[in-house]
Amino acid sequence: MGRTKEFDPDVMLERAMDLFWERGFEATSMADLVEHLGIGRASLYGTFGSKHDLYLAAMRRYLRGSEAGFVSALAQPGPALSAVRAFVQSWVSEALADPDQRGCLVVNAAVELAPRDPEVARQVAVSWTVVETALLSSLLRAQAQGELAADRDAHEIANFLLVVMQGVRVVARAAPDADRLQAAARLALAVLD
Repeated sequence: MGRTKEFDPDVMLERAMDLFWERGFEATSMADLVEHLGIGRASLYGTFGSKHDLYLAAMRRYLRGSEAGFVSALAQPGPALSAVRAFVQSWVSEALADPDQRGCLVVNAAVELAPRDPEVARQVAVSWTVVETALLSSLLRAQAQGELAADRDAHEIANFLLVVMQGVRVVARAAPDADRLQAAARLALAVLD
């Protein structure tokens, strides 16, 4: 009969996610994880597998939390373009309000690992597809409600906004200049006019 775990795997996963988010994958060693989580190396491997497996599980946890918020924010009843504008503005506000400049775990993974790690690249792509699809859905609703001209390409606009929003996260992490990021958001949102 196996031993009962003396820790909550969900709590450990949350703490591991925070450490990866703060330091990145490469800069976080198994020794760092053991120390930060306060569990033995064997328990860590036995529960989560390799460091890479733990990182992927941490990303999935992050995505579950953030993606539900994206979809909810853009699916609010009422004027769809207002929801899109508020969503993009909130993206900038959140990026600027990040005191530790941790950025977005997905963007960090995209920059650090996605070019050479197909599993991470797939999770990043799925996350961005969720955001883009939520934007597209709102833009199509805006067209149906007469807020956005029917001849505008909602797919292209959703793609453009996604790219700008991811760029906002990168710039905010490296050099959080409120004027620069708010100006970029204003220009990006002008595409909705």
